[in-house]
Amino acid sequence: MSHNTISLNKQRQPLHHLDSVWLFGYGSLIYKTDFAYLDAKPACIYGWARRFWQGSHDHRGTPQAPGRVLTLVAAAGARCAGMAYQVTPDTFEHLDHREKNGYLRVFTPLHWLTDSGNSELGQTKGVVYLASADNEAYLGPDSDAAIAAHIARSAGPSGPNSEYVLKLAQALRAMNEQDEHVFAIERELLKQLDR
Repeated sequence: MSHNTISLNKQRQPLHHLDSVWLFGYGSLIYKTDFAYLDAKPACIYGWARRFWQGSHDHRGTPQAPGRVLTLVAAAGARCAGMAYQVTPDTFEHLDHREKNGYLRVFTPLHWLTDSGNSELGQTKGVVYLASADNEAYLGPDSDAAIAAHIARSAGPSGPNSEYVLKLAQALRAMNEQDEHVFAIERELLKQLDR
């Protein structure tokens, strides 16, 4: 599958018949909301875990030297917390472009969280962007140290790849959320940046 998924998302999942859609953000969408939204709430999804396994040719890297950004991988028993944004369907013109590098939209159950993140307040259906192993930008797993080294040397039009990791880790802490993978990459990355 091509890493440019704009037209594929429009074909696979038209949304204009809906008044609004809940979008689940688990990476940069938590801390970088460059789009209008009607409402925002902390939420989580189950059965998915964050991993820095997706290449970024357009934001945190270049086509010649892609950075590493998050995708979700299926993981039994996992819980992934983030932010959900209620948006109008026309917002996906912007979002599909922002998330075009290998990500496809899929519907998933969203579980509302209290502000402390400790308990749930009900659920709804929402959309999440996933980049699976069959897209051309997929980089796959590696050791924490190797992923951090890759991130430390990468940069693109949206800035240094390291900024993505550090801002995300900060945002997760502000939400009182623990993500072992993100924090392990952050620890290794800080060692790389201190050299």
